[in-house]
Amino acid sequence: MKIVTYCRVSTRSQGQSGLGLEAQQAAIGNFAAANAAQIVGAFTEVESGRKADRPQLQAALKLAKLTSSKLVIAKLDRLSRNAAFLLNLQDSGVDFIACDNPSATPLTVGILAIVAQDEARAISERTKAALAAAKARGQRLGNPNGAEALRRAGKGNKASRLTASANADNRAQDLAETLAEVQAKGITTLAGIAKELNRRGINTARGKSWHPSSVANLRARLAA
Repeated sequence: MKIVTYCRVSTRSQGQSGLGLEAQQAAIGNFAAANAAQIVGAFTEVESGRKADRPQLQAALKLAKLTSSKLVIAKLDRLSRNAAFLLNLQDSGVDFIACDNPSATPLTVGILAIVAQDEARAISERTKAALAAAKARGQRLGNPNGAEALRRAGKGNKASRLTASANADNRAQDLAETLAEVQAKGITTLAGIAKELNRRGINTARGKSWHPSSVANLRARLAA
């Protein structure tokens, strides 16, 4: 059996540090060894699972078609948390196998796709609930000195502020899954989350270390 492998991590920092990627590669490697599969191509993407436009995935699908190979992933949610996207992928003509459920039928994959999408929705709701709880405790969210910091840095013009805001929004979406994972482990304070993100080698949108105020900003953007 010939296979094309595809791995995805949600943030650029995870892609550079190998967090999550090594486990996916190990699962795929074990599957290939157990099935005497020939790997004809390997692709890795650093992208949010909710975005359907992924060039590395498209390249993997193209190679799989050209070589009559199967697309192999470690887990179903590494392809996408969008049910419609996954179901359309089934119609692309490329067979794909998820190592965590290699015997899944098209019906099973359809059901799991819907479950995966519901999980993404639940992550968003948990993040918003955590933010609401913080507000209820009287915790001040956001960074009141943010605009002043931009002015001090000589970046106070409108274009710079818009660019910084857009970058922060994109970064927040990429980190939604990671934030929910951290909070699910019982790390819920701003200081605790900042410490855990720094421990994982994940930086802010500006490439800086995390502080309680930047975690509060992250939560606020995800809840917006």
